[in-house]
Amino acid sequence: MKKLLIVFLSLLSGVPAASAADRPNILFVYTDDQASWALGASDDRNAQTPNMDRLARDGAYLTSAFTTTPVCSPSRASLMASRYGSELGITDWIDPGREPELGLAPDVVTWPEVLQQQGYATGLVGKWHLGMHSKFHPTRTGFDYFMGFLDGVTSVRNPKLEKDGRDQKIEGYTVNILTDHAIEFVRRNQSQPFLLCLHYRAPHMNWLPLEDADWDPFKSLNPTIPNPGYPNLDIPRVKKYHREYLGSVHSVDRNLGRLMDTLDELDLTQRTIVIFTSDHGYNMGHNGIWHKGNGHWIVTNPPPALPNIPINQRPNMYDHSIRVPTAVRWPGVIQPGSVIDQTTSNLDWYPTILAMAGAKLPSGIRIRGRDITPLLTGESIEWDNDFYAEYSTHQQSRTHMRMYRTPEWKLMRDFLNPDRDELYHLTEDPAEATNLVRSNSSRIRGVIDDLHAKIVDRMLQNGDKVLTSK
Repeated sequence: MKKLLIVFLSLLSGVPAASAADRPNILFVYTDDQASWALGASDDRNAQTPNMDRLARDGAYLTSAFTTTPVCSPSRASLMASRYGSELGITDWIDPGREPELGLAPDVVTWPEVLQQQGYATGLVGKWHLGMHSKFHPTRTGFDYFMGFLDGVTSVRNPKLEKDGRDQKIEGYTVNILTDHAIEFVRRNQSQPFLLCLHYRAPHMNWLPLEDADWDPFKSLNPTIPNPGYPNLDIPRVKKYHREYLGSVHSVDRNLGRLMDTLDELDLTQRTIVIFTSDHGYNMGHNGIWHKGNGHWIVTNPPPALPNIPINQRPNMYDHSIRVPTAVRWPGVIQPGSVIDQTTSNLDWYPTILAMAGAKLPSGIRIRGRDITPLLTGESIEWDNDFYAEYSTHQQSRTHMRMYRTPEWKLMRDFLNPDRDELYHLTEDPAEATNLVRSNSSRIRGVIDDLHAKIVDRMLQNGDKVLTSK
């Protein structure tokens, strides 16, 4: 056990803890690469997600939820620690082959660890991607139980997964297997407060093969795509990817329904908080690209390579990359059908989940997120809707992107490649189609100066080495 955590918890000994009967179970469902538009609740005409939509209908749907970094590992680190990837030394997806010693530092106190010490039975089923070394293992980071995979990806079918402490091949579709083990965890721990983090592999590419139940609704679909008039867009490929992607999303939704049915069967629904979200967003032809923050061009004649950007690559901080689908069901607390438009982020889950569980933030821990329970419960409070995000790529490309977003404007500065800076007027251009950063307008220059100052301020607060090394 970490010495710091023992000290922190000793400081909490004088705080009356909620009785076990009063503490809710927490089910945190986390998809991989799911776009905010890949959800029926978003009014997407292609998606079929009745169970995700049910969560939104029975609880709160968060329309402006974002992630600090639009790629797997740093986003997941920010979720667990409520800190930016630049603070944790994880700024791009971790390549286990080239970065075997990289992971979430053992001295970082995660929110599952706090709940574990407060008496919760804690489990993680699915993807970790925060380090392969034994010192980074989930069971040393707040989880009593782990079943899943430590690296970034596994196969869609017949995956190799860690179970009972050893890697083994398991027959079946991965999305079903993970759900089976999540259901087993719930059944084992139904008599005590539990935290279950279910981190799906889907809808991360590859999307196929899929069960007939998930593929049949989409295999002949002619999907409506976002901007078919984009110059030289490879429309056949966009539509093919779109169909496969939506089928993969459906596979998660079907399994989410199985899990929710289990809560109903065990009479746990009324005392279980269900949080559904994703690690980052996704593009499917939007702005001529597909994929996430490390996007790829999906046009027939991609722009030429740049010194730090290989051909076919399009590193980005588009809203479709950083916005995530999010819904929270908290029976008896959240008014069903609530819609929350204020800006929230994955940094916020740490203090929010502790508040939901009646647990105190241990003294001496610095976090960057805000408790969003007042928003969830409909309290009228002042709320800052500005948002700061970052992404330093070093896998497919080399960039140092830093972004500041207000409800009206977004500025992205690439400190390694200044010619890539971008400014979008979101209220007039929500698709981020027109980059205004080179405008000579005095008004635009003023906006850029203001947002640049805010970026620099956040970088200073975070001790961002990109700034301090310049």
